[in-house]
Amino acid sequence: MSQLATDAPVAVQPRNHSADDAGDVRKARVESLKPLVLDALVPTASYYLLSKGFGMSTMAALAWSSVVPAGRTAWGLVKERRVNGLAALILTANVVGLLMSLIAGDPRLMLAKDSAITATVGIAVLLSVVAGRPLMTAALKPWVTKGKAERVEAWERLSAGRGRFVRMERMFSVVWGAALFGEALLRVVGAYTLPVDTMVWLGGVIAAVTITLTMSVSGGLVVAPMEKMVGETVEKTAGACAAGRDGC
Repeated sequence: MSQLATDAPVAVQPRNHSADDAGDVRKARVESLKPLVLDALVPTASYYLLSKGFGMSTMAALAWSSVVPAGRTAWGLVKERRVNGLAALILTANVVGLLMSLIAGDPRLMLAKDSAITATVGIAVLLSVVAGRPLMTAALKPWVTKGKAERVEAWERLSAGRGRFVRMERMFSVVWGAALFGEALLRVVGAYTLPVDTMVWLGGVIAAVTITLTMSVSGGLVVAPMEKMVGETVEKTAGACAAGRDGC
């Protein structure tokens, strides 16, 4: 019986590649939305919960609602055990901005502080492009490669050159840097021209709309073409390997 069991053919279920690929895409998109939820929606909801639900002052509610994004950035640094340029920038801006707001004691300045943080990040992203080390690549690469080894290898090959792929990588950071800086300017104007309670929720709306539009624009201009280039490189590499060429 044991011999029969050993020799019996085993039915192998074919892997559903399309389902796996769709799952990878969904996972990448969910990961990309986490910063929006944690940095924009959670602080806004926290403000209303603390001020309206627990009766805290506007100053106190705004201060405590800033803890979540700052804490998330700090945890990322501790968990990864390495210095991430963008994460370190956000953490520093959050801490300095919060201290300045508390010293000033002005709720409007606290709202403007959020814009100052965003503007600082936007400027830093733009400067990183000039320096040749675009900060937004850290968010772009996982989206394009989808965590697949062959796509990561294709990314590395393409980014090693100086062609269209590298220009698009830089363009991604330019689009996001400009969008963040523009969003910051709008929120500063609103912080000093609209009621505080209005600007708290409106600031979140401005941030959400800006991020959504920027994702759409950068997706069409950069992400989709880069995904196509990476996919073509993967296919070429697979074809070369099938032909028995060297380097596989």
